[in-house]
Amino acid sequence: MVNDIVNTSIFKGRDIHLNTIHIQDMRGFSFGHAEDQDALTGCSVILCETGAVGGVDVRGGAPGTRETDLLHPQNTVDTVHGVFLSGGSAFGLEVGTGVMTYLERKGVGLDVQVAKVPIVPGAILFDLFPGDPKIRPGKEMGINACEHAVHGESFQSGNVGAGTGATVGKVLGPQYAMRGGIGSYAVRIGDLEIGAVVAVNAFGDIMDPATGEILAGAYDHDKKIFMNSAEQLKQQILNGETNPFSGNTTIGSIVTNAVLTKAEANKLASVGHNGIARMIQPAHTLSDGDTLFALSTNEIDVDLNGLATLAVEVVERAIYVAIVHATPVQGIPSSNSI
Repeated sequence: MVNDIVNTSIFKGRDIHLNTIHIQDMRGFSFGHAEDQDALTGCSVILCETGAVGGVDVRGGAPGTRETDLLHPQNTVDTVHGVFLSGGSAFGLEVGTGVMTYLERKGVGLDVQVAKVPIVPGAILFDLFPGDPKIRPGKEMGINACEHAVHGESFQSGNVGAGTGATVGKVLGPQYAMRGGIGSYAVRIGDLEIGAVVAVNAFGDIMDPATGEILAGAYDHDKKIFMNSAEQLKQQILNGETNPFSGNTTIGSIVTNAVLTKAEANKLASVGHNGIARMIQPAHTLSDGDTLFALSTNEIDVDLNGLATLAVEVVERAIYVAIVHATPVQGIPSSNSI
């Protein structure tokens, strides 16, 4: 369903050699969400219990992350057992404890002789608006998301998991925001599989790749027009104004079965940010904490330039899926409600 929406719309004709697949059908990974729809917050997990090579690239100026230093090529540990994406601002980093707890109970982790320590990097986004700022994802929600992943439940898109309270287009403040969300997209070409999961909570506008027009972003509810975040930032220079709302961030992970070194996984995460830059304008601002992980089960030898090209496309499409599946809430419109 998710991939069908993308293939029959803006990206039609670009997949001559690709077979789209549901991301939960990718071998070696499991995906799960948990959320509180009343508080409008949640988390999402990607588990790789047999271990994966991991990389990361942080591009935004206001990140909230866990264990990203561990993923740098010069550091020792080279196996990751899961990644989490969470709402709750910095409070949401506690989700990582839940994922570790769940994996430890299953005997999954780095063997340090006296214990097995699950390696679980993660990143958070700011969703204390529009939901209840006193309720945030934590340890129990992280465990819950893992249980959903292992049970093989459908990995939905839109306002679920880490995308439950996501909003976009906040250059003029929250009163102009629209709904963001979380999306996924995956493809298979030969024996290679690659996909992306992205939670979109951007400061900027989400662009329609087919037309170059704004799909969701800063929106004047009364005039029913987009305000164009990039143009508003230029105007603020003239007016001597500053950004009134800094709670943003787009976070996600690329997942693949390609053979990668730790350095190559980091590079793949870096190149994947081109998908964010294509879809979000402006991207990687000082008010965002844009972070992409890359995980690989290390099975299929492929050309890395081709792999990087696919990484950009699956990130781009996952963002599109997130936005078209979003739904309005508390007077905040979505792309399909205006």
